[in-house]
Amino acid sequence: MSKHVMECLGLSRVTIVDGKVVEVTEPRVKHCPLFAEKRGIEELNCESIRKNIEYRIEHFGMCNEDRETEMANFLSFGISEILSFALMNGKIDAAVIAADGCGTAVFTDPKLVQGMGGRISGICETEPIPKVVEAIGPENMLDPETARIDMVAGVDKAFSMGFGKVAVTTPFVRDAVSMRQKYGDRLILVGVHTTGMSEEDARLAFDTFDVITSCASKYLRVEASNRPDTLIAGRKVPVYGTSAAGKELVQDKLDELGKKAWDPSQGSQEPPSPLI
Repeated sequence: MSKHVMECLGLSRVTIVDGKVVEVTEPRVKHCPLFAEKRGIEELNCESIRKNIEYRIEHFGMCNEDRETEMANFLSFGISEILSFALMNGKIDAAVIAADGCGTAVFTDPKLVQGMGGRISGICETEPIPKVVEAIGPENMLDPETARIDMVAGVDKAFSMGFGKVAVTTPFVRDAVSMRQKYGDRLILVGVHTTGMSEEDARLAFDTFDVITSCASKYLRVEASNRPDTLIAGRKVPVYGTSAAGKELVQDKLDELGKKAWDPSQGSQEPPSPLI
């Protein structure tokens, strides 16, 4: 039996067993403007979430043996796109991310970062998928036997492999603080899956992370409004560049797409609902 668990689409917890969706919990966020625009999902509920996950399983093999691992086109704007582009232009040497079928792994191929990271969110539990293990290389996985998820250990692994500049994604601010203390500015810290973040953690996040995705976080948006030097990309689900290094990566991707940072004078944002 192959089991995979994600938190996605408004903080719904989705369980997939042997390629079938067996459980979908009620989401806390009911509307995401990105999913409304890209997939026509106006309301996030158990049924619409189930259909979206089944679409991903059918069309690119998420969480099963048919998993597509690469994506060559960098057309949209998000964390996987930023990290893929940073690898392409040599701003980072490796990216530590977690995905279905591999757990925590060290990536150096931009197409793999986009293919594995750009199609999922909030992976909580996964098991090895042979096709994924082969594509990534077991030597690049934290644990090829179990596909364990541990971003702190993944960063340790990346630096032990000899990489000089490493990026990592994590939703846990306290983990980010400990990694920053250990590796300093050799590490690019990227905050992901931030919906529901506390007010205290939002303040700490802006002092710790280099790049943060806002998701449906109320307090990250409040904190961004209190920090006028933040580089904001996007108006629906903004990505924040918070440090000099983070702003550089975000700006690189904006320039590549021919887009400009969001400015409050341009009008109001279009956030998810409700923000939590």
